[in-house]
Amino acid sequence: MGSGGSGLVKFLIVLSLHAGALHSSAAGAGTPHDSWLGADKVKHFFLSAFIESVAYGGLRLARADRATALPVAAGLTMTLGVAKEVRDRSTEGLFSLGDLTWDAAGTGAAAVMLYHTSR
Repeated sequence: MGSGGSGLVKFLIVLSLHAGALHSSAAGAGTPHDSWLGADKVKHFFLSAFIESVAYGGLRLARADRATALPVAAGLTMTLGVAKEVRDRSTEGLFSLGDLTWDAAGTGAAAVMLYHTSR
């Protein structure tokens, strides 16, 4: 993937560490249970892949080069995923590490697909 890809990997690692810290600090006796599998997780995967693809396409349309567009689109996608979990934490009492994991998986799958598309 080049230097942009390694930056993306570092970003996703740091993001998952921060998400884990938020998740563990949010866990408590009254915290709702979050499953790692289910229809909601499939939605997180595909919506993240879709958001990254649209963001990447928009950036390329705006004449951003591939090395810039891919990590920016991935960062935007994961930022939206974290923002949704922060909102869910305040409204539903649950910051879901599972949701973020599936967001990252969808983002990563889209990044691989987009990286291997024709120029």
